[in-house]
Formats: sequence, structure tokens, C-alpha cells
Amino acid sequence: MIPSTLRVTLIIAVICYFVIILYFLKQRALNLKYTLLWLLSGVVLGILVIYPELLRYIISILGIEDNMNGLFIICIAFMLMIMMALTSIASRQNAKIRQLVQEIAILDKRIREVETEKEKGKINGN
Repeated sequence: MIPSTLRVTLIIAVICYFVIILYFLKQRALNLKYTLLWLLSGVVLGILVIYPELLRYIISILGIEDNMNGLFIICIAFMLMIMMALTSIASRQNAKIRQLVQEIAILDKRIREVETEKEKGKINGN
């Protein structure tokens, strides 16, 4: 059983977590689709803080004997999921940036060709 002072502290920490996430969302420091992942992890964390019996049930299903070990494993699993999601996002952004750089290079080359043709036309026309 979680002591009441620890439970209150954890509930306050979860509320602060949500306030920070919503502040970042309001300041447009995070996109909504990426914020949903953080909000989901906060909701799960909040549920586990409010209902610690659920944590014990999940740990018993996984066959883990110690509550703290189970909590650490669940936290590590959430961190891995968040890291995988962020890595996926970064990979997609990298591909988009590469494509945009290539398109800009092609457009720059076309502009230079048009400018040289104009200069040649001015030289030949004079």
C-alpha cells in the first residue's frame, strides 16, 4: 500500500506534469499530435497513482514479485515507447528535410540557368 503522503505528493506531481504539458501546447512548443503521447503516459501514470491495486494486478500478471521492480519495468517500457515514437518522428522529419533541400537545390540551379540565359540575351542583344 502506498502511504497517503506519498500518494498526495504523486498526485500533485501528476497535476504539475499535466500543467507543464498544457503550457507547452499553449505556447506551441509541442504539436498536438505529439502531445497526445505525453498526455497518454500522464493518464496512465495518474491511474496507477490513484489505483495502486491496478499496478499490483498488472505486476502479478507479468509474474514480477516486487512492486518496485514492476513499477520500474513499466516506466522503462513507457520511456521506450516514447523514444521509439520520437525516433520515428525524427526519421520522418529527416526525410522531409532531405527532400526539401534537394528541391531547393533544383530550383536554385534553374534560377541560375535562367539568369545566365538573360545575361547572354542582354550581351547578344546589345
